[in-house]
Amino acid sequence: MPCAGIPIETAQMRGSSQLTDLVRRVAQGDEPALKELFERTSPKLFGICLRILNDKQDAEDALQDVYVSVWRRAASFDADRSSPITWLATIARNRSIDRLRSGQRHRSSSPLEDGFEIADSSSDSFEVAALAQEGARLRDCMDKLETRQCGAIRDAFFDGLAYSQLAERAGVPLGTMKSWIRRGLQSLRKCLEA
Repeated sequence: MPCAGIPIETAQMRGSSQLTDLVRRVAQGDEPALKELFERTSPKLFGICLRILNDKQDAEDALQDVYVSVWRRAASFDADRSSPITWLATIARNRSIDRLRSGQRHRSSSPLEDGFEIADSSSDSFEVAALAQEGARLRDCMDKLETRQCGAIRDAFFDGLAYSQLAERAGVPLGTMKSWIRRGLQSLRKCLEA
């Protein structure tokens, strides 16, 4: 059953356009634009850092490195090559991996559970969700999903809801929600790779 009536392209194109404008303003040295970019994107980027580093303090430190890098490299962003959120996510992923490799990690016993309220942004699923900004191709693939999978993926990755919030909203167990999203993402990946 198609995921009809979901304005993926419109909302994503608008969001991508706004983020592109912010990155361009940051490239011109606009500090308020950097602040707004941080406010709009830091929850997702923190989720990526936390997933890779498995430590809240390390993820916060890596996130700071991400925005320093964005400030310095904003002029290198090319909207024709990638969407702004993909570009930002790549920087977050790379900074986190660099931190792991260099041994700069802060050693603490902060449990991973500290990040449960952050939307899941693991690299594979985040990359698939970021493809939404490519428009028609993803919309076509989303339309091929079951309605419940499509809605759960949309809400998790486009609206930033945590799995627990989605499960509560749908009235299903957390494991069921995770399965819906995982199977939906697998179907999306097959469709997008075809």
